[in-house]
Amino acid sequence: MEEKQPHTQLTSEINTDSAIIMGDPARVDKIAKLMDNAQPWAFNREYKSVIGEYRGKRILAMSTGIGAPSAGIGVEELSIVGIKNVVRVGSAGAMQKGIDFGELIIGEGVVRDDGLTQKYVPNIYPAVPSFRLMTLARKYAPDAIYGIIRSHDGFYMDDNAKNEAFWSKKGIVGADMESGALMVIGRQRHLETLSILNNVVLYEGDLSAGVNDLVSGDDLMARGELASLKLALDILSD
Repeated sequence: MEEKQPHTQLTSEINTDSAIIMGDPARVDKIAKLMDNAQPWAFNREYKSVIGEYRGKRILAMSTGIGAPSAGIGVEELSIVGIKNVVRVGSAGAMQKGIDFGELIIGEGVVRDDGLTQKYVPNIYPAVPSFRLMTLARKYAPDAIYGIIRSHDGFYMDDNAKNEAFWSKKGIVGADMESGALMVIGRQRHLETLSILNNVVLYEGDLSAGVNDLVSGDDLMARGELASLKLALDILSD
């Protein structure tokens, strides 16, 4: 009998090659409502999963918690149980003025400002999404914000504002914590990956207010979250 993966508690019984990952376990319940025949699968630590169908395609949705290390563990275990396509649906902070709450930011590449991916490959190795999945993103969401994003490890360091100003001047459009790990580990494990982010913080805005508004279901952010989930489903079922 196949042993379950130690953290996600998944096996190849999921019987699909496509997964959507997200940080928040509560978001798994939201995407389940968009799927047909959705059924809870596993829940251990931060890894909550459901399996359902969308336009006839069987898809796994799973949370990974906050940050690169837990996302990396999730991606590694997904690859072991047969997943080949992974789309991340997460939240981001805008790195340019003019990007509103709830706008979708889709990463064409990632500045690897995290600690985990350096353990896999040197800093000169790029973190880039699947060209095929990116093409589908542009098909279904031509008006999203496309550009390079930055993945980092924390919010409360003393030099955060200085770092954000530096990267904003370099044209970075948004910031999250997990996309770099997804894309780097995905390439190492022969997965196709993509990251879709819902903007919850205006550039130079209040981080706490933005994240709290997302939790409480602020209308613009809630619509952005729903749009990001539907976009991921459209892409993987195409």
